[in-house]
Amino acid sequence: MVKWYHASFPSLRCGFDSRYPLQPSRKVEEDARRPGSSIFVEKIMSEATDPFAHIPLVTPLTAEQMHSLGVPEGWHFGMADRVRFHELDPLNHVNNVAYFRWFESLRIPFFGHYHVSTYSEGDPQVVLATNYARYFKPMHQGDNYVTVTRCNSFRRSSFMMEYGVYVEGELMCGSESLIVTLEQDGVTKRALRDETVTAFLRDGAKQE
Repeated sequence: MVKWYHASFPSLRCGFDSRYPLQPSRKVEEDARRPGSSIFVEKIMSEATDPFAHIPLVTPLTAEQMHSLGVPEGWHFGMADRVRFHELDPLNHVNNVAYFRWFESLRIPFFGHYHVSTYSEGDPQVVLATNYARYFKPMHQGDNYVTVTRCNSFRRSSFMMEYGVYVEGELMCGSESLIVTLEQDGVTKRALRDETVTAFLRDGAKQE
């Protein structure tokens, strides 16, 4: 068993990467729980200065959590995560394609939360008709970020989704996509559910 000592890995204050077999030794675990120990003090100080210390990753956030991470008002659905090595390009920046994967990972739970579709029997086919992004600043390995999304306008069987990626309150990438809902024949348009329309209007979306 590999023992982990905090002095060797000072940057891993937010937890362990499950891809690597690193686990804290029993002594380190005991020290981290004992008030007055150097590890306990470091842990408390880290949590006090790191806004991500108590934020769950890849989990829908509350409005209060998003606001605490610098996300501006007007966004109602988002998730936090951290840039990983495999998402980088040869220039050590986040690859352009990675942002679209992040948006997709956010879009699917958004569909369920807003009653668009859970991809169950009887649900509509959901078609991504258009998709584009605008990149403002590069991101790097280890960056903590929040992806957010919302519907900004909708019609009977389609709606426009807006996305953003924020790091410390700064917009790094923005995106927009057109979503269309169809019957299972893949041709006939299906109207948005009443619950979906109500939720979109509640969040400030414009009905066209």
